[in-house]
Amino acid sequence: MRALGLAMLVLLGAGAATASARSADVAALQVALYARGLYAGDVDGLPGRATAGAVRAFQRRERLAPDGIAGPRTRRALGRHGRHPYGSRTLRRGRIGWDVAVLQFLLALHGCPSGTFDGGYGWHTAAAVARFQRWAGLAPDGVAGPATLRTLAGAPVPRSPIALLRPVAAPLGDLYGPRGHRFHAGLDFRANYGAPIRAAAGGRVVFAGYDASGFGKLVVVDHGGGVLTRYAHLSRFAVRRGEAVGAGAPLGLVGATGRATGPHLHFEVLVRGANADPLPALTG
Repeated sequence: MRALGLAMLVLLGAGAATASARSADVAALQVALYARGLYAGDVDGLPGRATAGAVRAFQRRERLAPDGIAGPRTRRALGRHGRHPYGSRTLRRGRIGWDVAVLQFLLALHGCPSGTFDGGYGWHTAAAVARFQRWAGLAPDGVAGPATLRTLAGAPVPRSPIALLRPVAAPLGDLYGPRGHRFHAGLDFRANYGAPIRAAAGGRVVFAGYDASGFGKLVVVDHGGGVLTRYAHLSRFAVRRGEAVGAGAPLGLVGATGRATGPHLHFEVLVRGANADPLPALTG
């Protein structure tokens, strides 16, 4: 563990956090504090007052000097969530630790989120590792050994190679990125119930049905070249599987099916199986 580097990052909590300050080690610290009930913000890897304050609260609880720095003594006191520097062991099902939390955060940043950032290598993390391995051309065994960790360290962040139209005329809500102790893998558009949804680019519909994992009524369009777009929580469909669609073609209507607290469109872009932030590719 780079104790000095992490100490400096946490000390930055006194100032404004920036995207360039994002750190998987800070994310692992946030996961450890979350597990202790002391941190309720986003697991975003950004040092800030909330993280430093949670460190100090933990230190006071453990009768350590409350300096807000996650040094070696604080790490030891965090128990299993503070142990095992990233890269110090092969990670597989059943592992728990700091290194697992770092892995989960790095996977999410590379378009393969594991669901929750919890520092536990369960089925959700194994599935995310296998997904990354398929994207990277490795054997998808779901075990994060040296080759997988090395490849992950040098892998580029997936980006859409094609321009995309806005799929619905509505303002943006939640963006792509960390949200709570999970990772939001798309964009939410705050559209009214029944608003028309249109294809972001030309392609072929490869799925139009109900998805029980939480998307509800879902349309997936294949644009070729390994690029897919997903349109979730629909109320009605305007297309069928196998149908060719042009850019801007109607796909359905906004709804609130699946795990949705209200009407909106959840929109995702996948590049060779990994999620990419749709926002940089949007035009119009």
